[in-house]
Amino acid sequence: MNMLFEFIQQNWLIFLIALIILLVVVNVVKTMVKWALVIVIVAAVAVYSGISWNDINQVVTTVKDETVQKLKDQAMQAMVDEAKTATYERNADGSFVIKSDNLELKGTEGSSKVEVAFNGVSLGKWEINDTIKAFMETAKQR
Repeated sequence: MNMLFEFIQQNWLIFLIALIILLVVVNVVKTMVKWALVIVIVAAVAVYSGISWNDINQVVTTVKDETVQKLKDQAMQAMVDEAKTATYERNADGSFVIKSDNLELKGTEGSSKVEVAFNGVSLGKWEINDTIKAFMETAKQR
């Protein structure tokens, strides 16, 4: 990261020009071409600065993984907090849906996985752990 700051200090004029061009493009161009130009300019500055695509990919992957993990943690905490208000619906085909204010779990009886959605965002299929079991049992008892 220090290398990047040093590079910016040495090439501040190029970054200033790129920033001015970006502002002009964003304010003047009113079509989808605007965003293509913005992406091209940002990519050109990134390549010129020595940032590799692997570095960018690594940062994006790290941010994505951290975001997903935070959502999972929030969903698990919501299971603990909202278990007493959750509703359990069992369908004729053996599937079930458990809903609370922020959570929705879908699965089938006897399965080791459930589909989890938190605040309307699907978090995929999760293995049933102790927290999920407790959430399911509490919802069934209501």
